[in-house]
Amino acid sequence: MAAPSGSVNCEEFAEFQLMAAHVSRDRVIKNCIAQTSAVVKSLREEREKNLDDLTLLKRLRKEQTKLKWMQSELNVEEVVNDRSWKVFNERCRIHFKPPKNE
Repeated sequence: MAAPSGSVNCEEFAEFQLMAAHVSRDRVIKNCIAQTSAVVKSLREEREKNLDDLTLLKRLRKEQTKLKWMQSELNVEEVVNDRSWKVFNERCRIHFKPPKNE
């Protein structure tokens, strides 16, 4: 994401790049989790109707694994956000103090 002006200062970087990137990535990951959760739910319902279908069981397990990965990615994103704000604060604390709605 690019800042709106040619020269980037700490405030523009925090507002237009760091905050926007965090919100965007968080929204995308949560959207993926919601979609995969819906698929898992429908596969579970199908599985309850047909307990002998091994292909269905494999698909369900695959989607459940994908869902767990996405949920762990949300935790990784939280760590990345914390670390990036820490670095930002170390570099720009003299010039700009971002609002506390991270």
